[in-house]
Amino acid sequence: MEQSNDIKFRKLRKFNAVMGVIHLVQGILMLALSSNYSLPIKSSFLQYDPVTQAISPVTNTIINVPIGPAVAMFLLISAIAHFSVSTFGYKWYVKSLQKHINPARWYEYALSSSVMLVVIAMLSGMFDIAALVLLFALNATMNLFGLMMELHNQTTEKTNWTSFIFGSFAGGVAWIAVLIYFFGAFASNSSTIPLFLIGIMASLLFFWCTFPLNMVLQYRKVGKWKDYLYGERAYVILSLVSKSLLAWQVWAGTLRGA
Repeated sequence: MEQSNDIKFRKLRKFNAVMGVIHLVQGILMLALSSNYSLPIKSSFLQYDPVTQAISPVTNTIINVPIGPAVAMFLLISAIAHFSVSTFGYKWYVKSLQKHINPARWYEYALSSSVMLVVIAMLSGMFDIAALVLLFALNATMNLFGLMMELHNQTTEKTNWTSFIFGSFAGGVAWIAVLIYFFGAFASNSSTIPLFLIGIMASLLFFWCTFPLNMVLQYRKVGKWKDYLYGERAYVILSLVSKSLLAWQVWAGTLRGA
């Protein structure tokens, strides 16, 4: 049995190395093939006008963010994580998986998926710096609750779903904020909403829901998910597909003019 697990871990090590290469290649291609298309990050603060003697909001552009490098960023973050657990962090990775925990996954998701959501939000029209910072933090919090779910249930006889529920709430609110902007633009003039953005919303919302589903199947020990490593592979595949879909949909919609 121990020998069988050793084989599974070695295969998982190679699997992570391959995933790292795929993410790395996509990140490099994104940098090489993307146009200089950018979107603004803005601030909006109250300012007193001595002429009108009134306080009114003043909006300024803080920085224009190039979307190509932003997309490449979440691909490269994933590449670094996969290379880390398949090289110098491999022994730690195995020890964690044997306890049904993978902190590397949740830390990586806290960064990479939060960058993904910020990119989606900016494409939907959310440009306020405070809103984007809060969105990033809320999505990161959702993923850290995933780690808390695995840590907490090390000490329970029966699965405790508190962290899962709190994480789902945080992630749900983050998506509601993005959808407010998306549907707001859609309601004002649906003919101006590019098809690629509709595709991004539909596909990414679907994949966002598959991650908690994978966790539920793991903790319910449904079918092949009785083996924690099966769920680990599923997380890796879901991560690759969702990131690749977002990256190339954004490229096709806004970045391929390079």
